[in-house]
Amino acid sequence: MEKTILVHGSGHKAASWKETISYLHHREDILCPELSAILDGREASYSSLRTAFAAYCAQADGPVNLCGLSLGGILALDYTLEHPETVKTLVLIGTPHKVPRAAFALQNIVFRLLPKSMFASMAFDKRDTFALGNSMKNLDFSGSVHEIRCPTLILCGEKDSTNIKSARFLAQNIQGAELQILTNTGHVMNEEAPKALAERLNAFYAAHP
Repeated sequence: MEKTILVHGSGHKAASWKETISYLHHREDILCPELSAILDGREASYSSLRTAFAAYCAQADGPVNLCGLSLGGILALDYTLEHPETVKTLVLIGTPHKVPRAAFALQNIVFRLLPKSMFASMAFDKRDTFALGNSMKNLDFSGSVHEIRCPTLILCGEKDSTNIKSARFLAQNIQGAELQILTNTGHVMNEEAPKALAERLNAFYAAHP
């Protein structure tokens, strides 16, 4: 059976998908990588993470359904552009098509004020979070997303003000992409509205068997 790969964001771990997965069909075919683990000791840079994620997807040994949130969405988007022949469907949740510099700068200020202990629930520790973020500040997929041809679902919470413009951009520039906005939901959709998210994923995958 083909695999569905759920990819978490930088502020959370693979466990953030647990409740959403409990509502999904074909749970036995779902993979959920821990991004810090697939780096396997390499430096926390986007280049290293991108390479590690590509190797992880290749282990599925066949077409994959990619679903990513935030950083996970960026990785899924990037992989789809580089390996279109291996991606059956793509779901992007709260995913920026380019890194918003103003929001990034504000986030860095906040992160610098946080104690190291606050990063225990995040994907990477404090040092690696900064290193990864700094390696991503020039990412921009604006000119390439039109190349995506697989069935694509764009999801965004109506309260996710940072990414809602990007969601509309992606829906308008990816051929045939469908945009769904979840009401009363913010950025971390898999934790804020796991059942509603699962319902949309189940419907999307059923439409593309």
